[in-house]
Formats: sequence, C-alpha cells, structure tokens
Amino acid sequence: MWSFGPPPRGMYIHGPVGVGKSFLMDLFYASVTVPDDDSCCNNDSHSHKHAKITKRRVHFHEFMLDVHHRIFVYKQKHPRGDAIPIIAQQLAQEAQLLCFDEFQVTDIADAMILKRLFLLLLLDWNVVVVATSNRPPDALYEGGINRSLFLPFIDILKRTSDIISMEDSRKDYRLETRAGGQSYFWSNKDVRGDNNINNNMQAQLEEIFGGTASGTEAEIIPVLFGRTVQVARLNDRCAWFDFSELCYQPLGAADYISLCCRFPVLIMDCVPQLDAKHLNEARQFVTLIDACYESRTRLVLAAQVPLDELFVDFEAQVESSDGDEELFVSEKGGSSSSFATTMIRTKEGEYLEWSATGRIGVSLAQLSATNDLAFSFRRAASRLVEMGGKEWGRQ
Repeated sequence: MWSFGPPPRGMYIHGPVGVGKSFLMDLFYASVTVPDDDSCCNNDSHSHKHAKITKRRVHFHEFMLDVHHRIFVYKQKHPRGDAIPIIAQQLAQEAQLLCFDEFQVTDIADAMILKRLFLLLLLDWNVVVVATSNRPPDALYEGGINRSLFLPFIDILKRTSDIISMEDSRKDYRLETRAGGQSYFWSNKDVRGDNNINNNMQAQLEEIFGGTASGTEAEIIPVLFGRTVQVARLNDRCAWFDFSELCYQPLGAADYISLCCRFPVLIMDCVPQLDAKHLNEARQFVTLIDACYESRTRLVLAAQVPLDELFVDFEAQVESSDGDEELFVSEKGGSSSSFATTMIRTKEGEYLEWSATGRIGVSLAQLSATNDLAFSFRRAASRLVEMGGKEWGRQ
C-alpha cells in the first residue's frame, strides 16, 4: 500500500460510549479494498498505486490474547529467545493495516509487551494503526505500575497517528435500539421462591434455551494455551450458566471468546447488582459482554434488578505510597506485601477495603485499572441495550 512512499498516518479515535467510534472505524475498514492478486502482478505504474493491501480488524482483547499465545508457542521452542521481534515481523507480514476496537491498557505485562511490540510495528515495519478507545492517548495505563516505562509508546502513537476526539459527543446511539428482543429479565424476589414472577421468568428462559437439558452430558470447550472450560447445561446452540460459574471462577477473555465461538446463545441467571463490592466479578462480567458483543452472540440475562440499575457507578481513588499517585496501598503492607489493600470510595462516601492478593485473579496491576472499570460499566450497560434488540445475534 505504501511500498513506494512513506506510510500514511494512523488514527486514534477516543470518546464516550455509544457515540459511533467503532461505526466510523468499520466504515473506514470496509472502504479499504483488497485487490485480487492479478491486479498486483501488473508492472505498470498504475498498478503500483494499487498494491495489495493486507488488513486486520480485531477487538483489543482478542489481539492481546493472540499475542500472548504467539509468545507461548515461541517460548516452547526457544525458552531463552526474544519473541517480540519475531511476533512483530509476523504481524506486519500478515497485515499492513491494523484496526483495533476498544484499545485499552490495564495490565503491566500488556503495557510492557505493547511498548516494545508497537515500537517495532510502527517504526521498523511501517504498519498503520487505526484504533478506537474510551481514553485519550495520554490517559492510557493511567495510574499503572511503572507507567514511566510505557510512556515512549504514547509518544510514538501520537507522532504516527492523528488523534480524533469525540469527547463532545454525548448521544448514545445504542439506546435508540431499546425496543425489542427480550434478552434481559429481572425479579427482586428470592430466586428460590415459588412465585408467579419467577415462574414466568424461568419459563421464558426455558423457551429461549429450547427445553430442559437434564440429560445432557457436560461438554469440554478447548481454550488457548491448552486450557479448557466446562459447560454443564447445554444443547447444540445454547449454553446456560449461573453467574457464579462464569464470574466467580478464574476465567477471562480467552474462555469467554471460546464459549462465544461455540454457542450463538448464552444464558446467565442469578446476576446480582454490580457495585464496588463486586469489582472482580464485575470486571469478568464486562469482559464477557465485550466477547459477546464482538462475536454477535446473544446474551440472555436473568438479574435481580432492572437493567438501568445493574451497574452501580462508583468513584475509585487509587494512590500509591511509593510514587505512583493513582494507587493507594494501606500502611499495613507495602506494594509487595501479601497484606496490601486498596480502599475504594463509593459515591455515598463509604470506604471499602479491597484486598490486592486475597482474591483469585486480583493483583496490584489490576488495581490500577479500577477507574477504567467504572467507565467499563457505562460501556457494558450501553452494549446490553443494543444487544437486546430483535435483530441482534447470529445464526
């Protein structure tokens, strides 16, 4: 595409939820055509202007899983080798144009990988990056541990990309799809109570599922890195879970993506109201919603509160006693202590203690992403509205 001149600049589009960032990127991606091989083999000057374009559009969760899997495979053969230059070359040969949806950095390992990988992609291999994000570049990995090591990536991103802000856009277009598909049910009654509301809700879930599955054997779904996830209640097109099965277990994006690839419909019941007391579970739930959204998987929820009350907004103050102002660690333990805690302040001003190491999957690096989670609540609520439309889903 730019073999005979400097590469074009990339684009980084940021703004609130539902304002059309992904829509604009997808329009651009669709407009970038890939000529057939015959047109690329002609040697006249006109054909040089239409050299074959290789492109890839991917959600950022999925991209990072792919990168981690490539590192895993490389390290199996070369335990002491440096995988990043090899992976950068592979990615550049596969796609000259990379389009990322929901670009975000919340983990120190991802931050360090991205810094090295993108410096190679953007500067050595002239890959063009187009990305959408809820954060401006200067706010990426904000509050993260050792963020100073990540800052060169932000400088390169701003140097090679046009930064487009949609922060002034306040209309959430997803909310216009409210009418519709009955994918969200709720009752504030005891789920074990024998009452008409719960019986009716259960009947509707059974109808969506397609009948009971009491005699169905569990299925083992393969996941990247040689892992698996077990599904106990399923049929050919649908899997049914309790909230605790997917969000109280050490599962992540790779597991949810594998489930979405296998089933066009997922049912989840017993969904609680998600507030500052359920931060780890809420993070996993938001990741599940993102996976369903990207794969157009229908997600049917049975919750204890209405949809507009499912996500309780909160304000997180994350500060550090060792220099990173955004991360607050209590004085009964340092940054590496097994007793380190973070204090989360709710909108009502109540302080809750969140253990950094006392719960599965929680680390100090993840704590620096608490503010991102608060924003993710709004994105997830917006996406659930769109995903409840009649036209949502795949065959």
